Formats: sequence, C-alpha cells, structure tokens
Amino acid sequence: MTKGLRKGLTSYGDAGFSLFLRKAFIKAMGYSDDALERPIVGITNTYSDYNPCHGNVPVLVEAVKRGVMLAGAMPMVFPTISIHESFAHPTSMYLRNLMAMDTEEMIRAQPMDSVVVIGGCDKTLPAQIMAAVSADLPTVVLPVGPMVVGHHKGEVLGACTDCRRLWSAHRAGELDEEEIAAVNGRLAPSVGTCMVMGTASTMACITETLGLSLPMSATIPAPHAERVRCAEASGKRAAEMAVTGGPKPSELLTPSAFRNAQVVLQAIGGSTNGLIHLTAIANRTTHRVDLDAFDKLGREVPVLVDLKPSGAHYMEHFHHAGGVPKLMKQLGDLLDLDAKTVAGGTLRDIVRDAEEVPNQDAIRPRSTPIKPEGAMAILHGNLAPRGAVIKHSAASERLLQHTGRAVVFESVEDLTARIDDPNLDVTADDVLVLRNAGPKGAPGMPEAGYLPIPKKIGSQGVKDMVRISDARMSGTAFGTIVLHITPESADGGPLALVKSGDRIKLDVPARSIELLVDDAELAKRREALAKLPPAKTPKRGYAKLFTEAILQADEGCDFDFMAGTDE
Repeated sequence: MTKGLRKGLTSYGDAGFSLFLRKAFIKAMGYSDDALERPIVGITNTYSDYNPCHGNVPVLVEAVKRGVMLAGAMPMVFPTISIHESFAHPTSMYLRNLMAMDTEEMIRAQPMDSVVVIGGCDKTLPAQIMAAVSADLPTVVLPVGPMVVGHHKGEVLGACTDCRRLWSAHRAGELDEEEIAAVNGRLAPSVGTCMVMGTASTMACITETLGLSLPMSATIPAPHAERVRCAEASGKRAAEMAVTGGPKPSELLTPSAFRNAQVVLQAIGGSTNGLIHLTAIANRTTHRVDLDAFDKLGREVPVLVDLKPSGAHYMEHFHHAGGVPKLMKQLGDLLDLDAKTVAGGTLRDIVRDAEEVPNQDAIRPRSTPIKPEGAMAILHGNLAPRGAVIKHSAASERLLQHTGRAVVFESVEDLTARIDDPNLDVTADDVLVLRNAGPKGAPGMPEAGYLPIPKKIGSQGVKDMVRISDARMSGTAFGTIVLHITPESADGGPLALVKSGDRIKLDVPARSIELLVDDAELAKRREALAKLPPAKTPKRGYAKLFTEAILQADEGCDFDFMAGTDE
C-alpha cells in the first residue's frame, strides 16, 4: 500500500513527475529527505479568533506534533472550517455538514497515513467524526476540553446552564443591568467548551465511549497541563497507527459501539443534540440508530452523572471523579466492554484501570442514581408521526403529564416579536408551540426550542412551561421541552396544522404527544394549507444545496447523498 508523501499523488499523467514536483515544493518549507520519507500524520487546525472554545488549539497542535515526532513520524498541520456555537449565523447546525465535507475532502486530498482531528464546540466533533467515518483513515479524535468553572458572589457558575438561568432571572426583573453585566464576565473564565453536560461535553463523552479518543480525553479541563499531555499521547498513538494502518473508524464503529454510546448518552444526562449527531455518524456507516430501541434503553439505564443541567456538578468534578472510565465501570453489564478502542485494547482494559476516588459524588453507583431512568425519551403521536424527543431528566416532574392550550408562534421571528407582548393571550398552564424552526424551515434547525418564558408569566415566578417545537435545544438548557418533532412543519409535518387554542396532551411516561383535534378537522386544515403558495427556496450556493438535500432529525440532519452503504 502506498504511504507517506507518495500517497494520493496529484494527477499530471506522470506519477514520477507528480512525486518530483510535490517534493520540490514541500522542500521550500525546509523539510529534509529524512523527514519526507516518514509516515505522515495529518493534524486538523480548527483555531479561529471567532472560536474561544478552541482557544487552546495552537498549544494542542504543538503537543500533537511533539508526540508524532517522538514516535518517528512526520506531522503535517492543515486548516479546516472552525465553527463556534454563538458566532455562526443562522446556526452552527447549518454549517455542520459543510465542515464534515470540508474535513473529509481535505483528509482525502492530502497525503497522510493517519489523522488527529482536534475539535470541541458543539458541531465540530460530530462533523469531524462524520468526516473520519467517510474517509475511513486511522483517526484519533482529540477534544479541546471543557472550561473551568466561574464564580459569582460565592456561587459556582457554568456556561451555559447558569447563563440561561441567570438571563431568565434578569428577564423576570430579579437581576439588574449591573449584576447581569458582572455575571457576563464570569460565566466563561477560560478557553474550552461549556463545563456542563451540554452538546460539546456530551459529544466528547460519546467519542470516548465509541473508542475514537484516548481514555479521559472527554473530561480533562482545557487549561490543564494534563490536556496537553493527552494531546502528545494522541499524536504518538496516531503515529503508531500510521505505520500499522489501523484501527480504522470502520473497525471501531460496530453495532456494539453505537449501543454503548447510546447507553452513555442516557447515563450522563446528555444533550438531545447528541442523539441527532450520533444518528448522523451511524448513517455514515452501514449501521443505524433505532429511536425506539434508544427509548427502551432509556427505561433501563439510569442517569448516574450528577452534572448540570440534570444534576448539580460540572465537568471538572466529573473528571476528578474518574471520568468516562469510572462511569463505564459503574454501568458494568449495561455495556459491551469487549468493544475495541483507538488505544489498541478494549473498553474492558480501560474500565479495569479506572481510578477509584474515595467519597466522590459526581458519578453515582447504579444503586443510588440521579434519576432512575435515562436522560431522554422518544415520544410519538399525531403531532410527531416519526418521533420527537424530550430530555425529561432536565424537566419539571409536575409537567411530564400535562394538557394545555396551544399558543402558537409561526417562526423564530414571530416568537421574538410577540413573546413579551403584555397583550399576549397566555397563562402558565398553556403549551408554547414554535414551528418552522426545523432543518428546512429555519433553515438549519436552530437551538430555539428553549422558548423563553413570557415576561408577564416569568414575573409571576413561573420558571417552566411545556414547550414544543421542531427546533433543537442546547444541551445546557433546563425545562419541559419537546423537540425535534418529525416531520417538521416546513416538510409537511402536522405541527403546521396546530392553531392557538387547540389542546395538546403530553404524557412522557406513556411516550405520547397528541394534538386533541379530530381527524376530520385536521384534514380540512391540511387541505387549506396545501392551497397556500409554496415557500421561497434559495437559488444558489450552499443554501440551495442545504435546502434540497437536508434530512430530518430522525435521520441525523445529514445530507441525503452522504449516507454510508455496503458498496
């Protein structure tokens, strides 16, 4: 098999000339023949001034390079798209597939025998793993790591669960402008990803469980020296894989590995976004995520990690308690510990070496879980024929069975314009409904599912209401919120038929979400809807590609032409 600089030669019609020209140009960088004869480890550089989550990437890149060279291989750093959650318009999810395509094509286009992908902020790790699965080159995933915690007036703070909680308090008049400004400067005290169990932490834990990253890599805080040592070790391991040719992602991502990831997703109180991303990753292989099977696991797997928003702690506490290896040890026979990992052994080897930390309370035993059932449930009904998801571990118990009157918002813009209108006809017992916020409708399926509590309701001390949408929600958010209603309203889903004043029944124990309107009336509404002029669609560029090719939430919101096959 062709390796190193000879791999994937540019097509000039003369392979010898192609190699000659490649070497001539790369020698302009000062490389010696000795260096150019080594196996090559590609290293993605996702640093950007727009991406504070990735602020430690330059240090990590240097550490990975050091590990590669210590193992006798040649590191080659290359840039890819960098996506930050709060700096991407209209939403980072809109760009996830673009980053996956960019990363995959750069791995394919450039000569490398293995690759280290470095990422963290919410859509970055899933995009990189989707790319790695499709390219199927030996890959080590290196998360950038979570921030350390912040502090305000004696209270520990974490982005972004506490930013949402305190912003809601500010909206309700409980915090003045001066105090919310002080909080703003203390929520994110270091580079790295959110230090709660948001999407970034969720995906890092899933990545480690899938065997794609080294043990403890999910939880080491971003500023810690241990994170840098993990980067060096990742580079060394990638160099070894460049020589041996494996394991490749296709060898690691088995049905057992995907089931393990779903177990851990439930046990950590993970982000609902994690389910979409895991589905997209699986769809890049020949395997699939079955939503009903995922729900069944949720009834069997308890929440064991005491982290916000489902619990009380933060990622650094999870790390110091033993991290993912200790969690997997507690999960025991709920996992297939014979699944292989990029480290070279199996999960059983990692669990055997898990650290025992006396008196830690961030990772509970199965006998005393945070929640007796897993983080998420899959709902079905006439509002969600192909399913919807709720993170009931972060919901209000009293609202898990609730019937209320719908208050409908047509779009994110409509929500923004009317949610705080003092004349809005709304009570605390109503159900807030947002539509046209799905993959096609928004576009990009924004994290708008965390509909704010109307000011006039929040000022009465109400902290939670039932909220329903075809949007997503940040994994950092708390609330009784039904998400990912599929099909979305813009794709002909029944959410488009709901009118303000309709009754909606939520029954999470029964896994049901129903619009209490008879079929004859719904048929009339559908017929009237069909007579409306079609929505305008983009005519050029990525927006056109996105609109024409995007799949629904139950299929991972990938492009329809990117699915893995047996061919």
